[in-house]
Amino acid sequence: MDANALNDVSGTMHDSYGRRLNYLRVSLTDACNLRCVYCMPEDIRFRPAAALLQDDEILTLIRVAASLGVDKVRLTGGEPTVRHGVVDLVREIVAIPGIARVVMTTNGVKLAEQAEALAAAGLAQANISLDSLDPAKFRRITRRGDLADVWRGIAAAEAAELLPIKLNCVVTRGFNDDEVVELARLSLANPWEIRFIELMPFGSVADFQQDQVVSSAETRRRIETALGPLEAVPGHNGHDPARPYRLPGARGRLGFISSVSEPFCEGCNRLRLTADGRLRLCLLRDDEADLLTPLRAGADFATLRRLMAEAAFRKPWGHRLEQHDIAKSREMSQIGG
Repeated sequence: MDANALNDVSGTMHDSYGRRLNYLRVSLTDACNLRCVYCMPEDIRFRPAAALLQDDEILTLIRVAASLGVDKVRLTGGEPTVRHGVVDLVREIVAIPGIARVVMTTNGVKLAEQAEALAAAGLAQANISLDSLDPAKFRRITRRGDLADVWRGIAAAEAAELLPIKLNCVVTRGFNDDEVVELARLSLANPWEIRFIELMPFGSVADFQQDQVVSSAETRRRIETALGPLEAVPGHNGHDPARPYRLPGARGRLGFISSVSEPFCEGCNRLRLTADGRLRLCLLRDDEADLLTPLRAGADFATLRRLMAEAAFRKPWGHRLEQHDIAKSREMSQIGG
């Protein structure tokens, strides 16, 4: 079956495996105000603004995606909150017909000043990175961050009702793997989801990353040894990569994202639009389709729609990490995770 047969006028987009693709992660910039060790080299150089998608180009491509059945958009980076005019851009994305939910993944550093305005613009929810509870260790991981800024951001997001609050922790051996128990404790008193993410070997720091991978199974064992057995949360949505658990009596829950050890390809419904206008078909594979070049060359809506649908049809099944095939064309910060 070809792309035209699956991606038809009914407005639904599928890949060659029949997976419906209705979730688009949009990287608003490759720039970031942190330099996390697992995400990018310290001396990274960000691309000039002219090489990246402009606001009108982002809106055009999201409209194309919406015409193909995409109804959820997640804004990522780099760090999305450092993009100039991000609040206005959120407002315009929310207004696109067919887009039902716009959410964001952020490091939280600027949320204290932006959360209320983002919520008023229509942002529905925020995932916030929290890799350590220790200020000194947090700075070591981020190379420049202040943990107090993130806590203020979390409080602001909660006050603005960007709910549910989901806190993302990339578990990295030798950096924060000894903190997973204390991070899990946050779910006891707070209605938050603490999400433990396996480190994914990627880009120029892949060699470092492979030595630092901690499996979700190891993280779960560590938490259960200290805090007791975890209860699987029933009714898990297979499109959500975080497998949910709960500590007995907890207000919140824990999630485990096991991209390396327990891939969730069957339920994958997402595509990624990079800040420089490429449609990336799988986070851990380098296959991409250039949409910026035809867009700037004057391609009409129908042409862009065809190019997006044909690219989406090629979405692969599974990474090839076990074959030592590691995506190295980009840093994680250039895709948005």
